[in-house]
Amino acid sequence: MELKNKICVVTGVSRGIGKALVTQLLEQGAYVVGMGRTQPTIEHKDFLFLETNVRSYDSVTSSFERLFTEKGKHVDVLINNAGLGYFGYIEDHTLEQWHEMYETNVNGIFYTSRITVPIMKNQGKGHIVNIASTAGIEGYPQVSGYCGTKFAVKGISESMYKEMRDFGVKVTCIYPGSVKTDFFKNSAIDPHDYMLMPEDVAKMIVYSLETPDNFHQVNVEVRPLQPRGPKK
Repeated sequence: MELKNKICVVTGVSRGIGKALVTQLLEQGAYVVGMGRTQPTIEHKDFLFLETNVRSYDSVTSSFERLFTEKGKHVDVLINNAGLGYFGYIEDHTLEQWHEMYETNVNGIFYTSRITVPIMKNQGKGHIVNIASTAGIEGYPQVSGYCGTKFAVKGISESMYKEMRDFGVKVTCIYPGSVKTDFFKNSAIDPHDYMLMPEDVAKMIVYSLETPDNFHQVNVEVRPLQPRGPKK
């Protein structure tokens, strides 16, 4: 896809991978709509920030209606990036933490996709990117809730891909390993430079978007080569 002048919607844009995606998509000439709770420090004539709570279908619907009023009922790219995780043994998670993870990481994808999928099918083209995690491929201790949400993202994405390919619409699921972001703020882990950089993950996603129409990356797994640094 040629990204110039394309309408790209990205959720969770205040920092990390989402903010890096906004910057790189703008560099490619796209019109970028950022949906999130906190506005990123990005000012650009082709960037529209819409305060959105992806846990609320009404909030998501309201933001898309604002976009459709300004640009017409058209979406070329949807990147479901918004997500969060809490660390701890399963019996120690609060109900609020558990619900917040599922409402953000899983329901958020359903809400945005429910609105954009019919539009992309009607267009006969489009690309949806769902950001999962390597925690959606294998389980890890003390992140049972987060792993559960990302396994759900994997299943949703693979079903969507098979539902939409005949309409000319791509669905790609990204599985990053540890990324140097504030994701670890709820843990004892300190982000470090041996983790993946959000800008590099964003660059890989942009590459997936720019592939030829009949070239489809369905699942993309990426990990740090030396997550604990070189052996000494």
